[in-house]
Amino acid sequence: MQVQRQHTINGVSYFEAGEGEPLVLIHGVGMRVEAWAPQIALFAKTHRVIAVDMPGHGESPKLPTGSKLEDFVAWFGRFLDELNIDAANVAGHSMGALISGGAAATFGRRIRRVAYLNGVYRRNPEAKAAVMSRAAAIRANGVDRDGPLKRWFGDDDNSLSARDLTRGWLGMVDPEGYAIAYCAFAGGDDTYADRWRDVRCPALFLTGSDDPNSTPEMATQMAAITQNGWARIVDGHRHMVNLTAPHTVNRLLAEWLEHREEEPR
Repeated sequence: MQVQRQHTINGVSYFEAGEGEPLVLIHGVGMRVEAWAPQIALFAKTHRVIAVDMPGHGESPKLPTGSKLEDFVAWFGRFLDELNIDAANVAGHSMGALISGGAAATFGRRIRRVAYLNGVYRRNPEAKAAVMSRAAAIRANGVDRDGPLKRWFGDDDNSLSARDLTRGWLGMVDPEGYAIAYCAFAGGDDTYADRWRDVRCPALFLTGSDDPNSTPEMATQMAAITQNGWARIVDGHRHMVNLTAPHTVNRLLAEWLEHREEEPR
């Protein structure tokens, strides 16, 4: 997918297409706006779709070393301000899910709906230790391109092209920007975990049945405590489910975009 990026006054890069109610897409660590290609292609027909490069990714400037998840959420709020967006639907994947969840928890009605794709929630001690170890290794050794591919993809035919694309994006990422974002990701699974009870907008929690890190159990736990939340699990897929099962994910996102706040779970 070839995209013509635009830039805000503060240099944040994004791609925009379509008209209508805003739908903002936030990718995960190591990725870029192109990772949303299947969703942009469909939803630009019905919405104003804005895919943003996370700090230190694509063409967006990085945040300072030591930035935490709260700093990425504040960055996202400034991005909405720069585009004069008063209210938006927000879908985030992985680290982008953590940002979208923080926005839903703190921005009030500015977030009309939130979709939390392959996002983490209260990792167990073993998973916490593993992700913190990976964060430390990135600081010492740089970007690991093989480890994520092994965790994120299976060996099925649906994963082959998505894996190749993802390998290319990981090869393009700024190492320092990647490290800053990954450290925030590693420490961010508890940051807004207690706030889902306060979220009132429609909230979709979606992951793959075989995602070893953003597990189905995490999705169902978050949905259970969110007033207007529900979980959807895509069978047979792992972490990059929006690329490996785009038709299923697009159908579930389309259903999410039809939900209203007063609708029951």
